[in-house]
Formats: sequence, structure tokens, C-alpha cells
Amino acid sequence: MTGAAGAGLPHGDEPVLFHTAGRAAHITLNRPKALNALNHEMVRRIDAALTAWEHDPAVRTVVLTGAGERGLCAGGDIRAIHDDARDGDGTASAAFWRDEYRLNARIAHYPKPYVALMDGIVMGGGVGLSAHGGVRIVTERSRVAMPETGIGFVPDVGGTHLLGLAPGELGTHLALTGDGIGAGDALLCGLADHYVPSAALGELVADLAGLSVHDALARHVRPAPQGELAERREWIDACYRAGTVEEIVDRLLGHGDPAAKEAAETLLARSPTSLKVTLAAVRRARRLGPLEPVLDQEYRVSCACLSTHDLVEGIRAQVIDKDRDPRWSPATLAEVTDADVDRFFAPLGPRELGLAELGEAQETA
Repeated sequence: MTGAAGAGLPHGDEPVLFHTAGRAAHITLNRPKALNALNHEMVRRIDAALTAWEHDPAVRTVVLTGAGERGLCAGGDIRAIHDDARDGDGTASAAFWRDEYRLNARIAHYPKPYVALMDGIVMGGGVGLSAHGGVRIVTERSRVAMPETGIGFVPDVGGTHLLGLAPGELGTHLALTGDGIGAGDALLCGLADHYVPSAALGELVADLAGLSVHDALARHVRPAPQGELAERREWIDACYRAGTVEEIVDRLLGHGDPAAKEAAETLLARSPTSLKVTLAAVRRARRLGPLEPVLDQEYRVSCACLSTHDLVEGIRAQVIDKDRDPRWSPATLAEVTDADVDRFFAPLGPRELGLAELGEAQETA
């Protein structure tokens, strides 16, 4: 957990730590040097802990935090994904995503209050662990983002579901640009529920040991600082409702607002393939409705990304070599065809994630 809220927590070399305090059970992501990047072992351990706590009457609340001073979680371990896509056959990444997305769905339906402290940086897989929870808390330090288009990937972990539900076209804007947002905008977009100053997190956690979530929050929730997106809704909605990425870029460039032009320049630096697939994914997610079929769709898209040039190249440029100069292929939006995009959504046959089907079977059982 970041800041003062981390005082008194257990420490160790394990990548994720578990402990209980009174009526609350705690998950602490514990890879601070990697900004708590999520790997397969961590996913498995968190899932096992949630199973144990679900059936433990002494546990009334689950609390998710991140070790270190920088944030909750920077996302999945994309170095491992890079190596698997470049040198392996993709099966390790597919297995990781299978368990990660199932965990995301489980968190969304967990029967006990699941409190996520989204302090500091919360990106990608960190959003998946937190923003599906029942109680999502942001602070003045929060920076929430789904930055996948910048590494040749597409928003996953239910991100297209969450962003598809945001007001107007705010979610489309965030999905395509990958821009990070603060507390006020996270609340506006439905990615968080409450604002608590970071200095009060330690007291909030202490209160959760003895109080209900409702009573503990009542002591510490404050009005959030004003965000930026509400004032930008006019041009965001007008530009991002266009039918294609090319038209979105044209509208942004022609709008006249400096922020709109900046957004266009950001898009033109992203992977053209990722942009087109992301736009299709967010719009399909809106039509799909519940989280489970969207996660099924994201799994198809993520697995398809493993065989693309842009995923390996994007991670290389941003994370491995850090030259910030990815060479996308295809290099322009015009070169990415509808058929290219459709390939990412092709059914996987026996390799499907199958969350929607599983949910339907449980409902009829």
C-alpha cells in the first residue's frame, strides 16, 4: 500500500501478501520495484485467497492495496508477454490471460465487499483487479489508465466493458489515446466510487478492521478534486462518435480546441492496428452488455495480438529498449483493412475463454 497506509503491513519476498486484521482480509501486491506488475503466480494466489475468504465467516471485507510508494499496479508483466510473443508459442500468455480474466469476472461478482485502494498508478491489469470491485477508492495521487494502444495491444481485463459504459464518448477517448486520468475523472467515468485523501488511507484501513465498509467510508470520504473531462465533453463526444478512426482524427484536427489537436497527435503516434481494433472492441462491448461476454471477446483479441508485429515492437520500444520510437506495421491507418480488424474477433473454437457460457450454465443449474 502506498504512503502512510502501508505502515504496519507484513513485508516479505512473496509477490503478493495476505493477512487478516479484525473483520478484514488484505491482499497486498508486493512487487514494488516493478510497480507491482501482475504475473500468473499472483493471479493464482489471489484467486485461491478469495476462495478461502468467501467461505470464512470471520472475513467480512476484502481490501486490495499495493506495496511501495508509486501505485497499486502498473498492469500485467508485459516483459514476459513480449518474450513469449517473440520467442515462444504464446501459450504462456494465453494461459495467464485465461486465469486473469476469470479473476476479473470473479471480483465483479464477489459476494463480500471488495475494497480497492486505487492510490497512485493504476494501469491495465491493475484496473482489472480494482475497477471491477464493489468499492473503488481513488486519491489525489491516483492516475488511472488503459494505455494498451501505445504498446501495440488492445484494452483488456474488462477495460472495453468499463470504458464502454462511461458517459458519452469519454471511454472511447480514453481507450484510443491511453491517457491517464485523475480521481475526479475516474469518478466521472465510472471507474471509481469514492475519493479519500491519501493521507487518510491508513486510518481507513484501520477502521475496516472493526467497522462495516459503509461506516468506515463515512469517516473518510471527501469531495473529489475537479477533473478535466467534463469541460471537454463537447469536443470529445462530437469527434469520437465518428464511424472510423480516420474520421475521428480528422474531426479532432479540425475542431480548433488545442486539447483536441493534442489528442489527434497522440492517436497518430499509436499503433494503427491497435486503434482500429480498439474502436471496434469498445463498440462491440457496448452491444454485448454484461462483463462475461466482453471478457470472452477480449480474450480472442488478446490471443490474436500475440501473432502481430505491433505487440512485440510496441513493448520493445516502450519498455525494453525505451527508445520510444516504435515502427508500426502497417504504418498508417489507411493500410489497416476491415478484414485485418475482423481477424482479431474470430472465434477460438475449443480455446475459447467461455465465461459467458459458464455464467449461463450456473444460472440454469
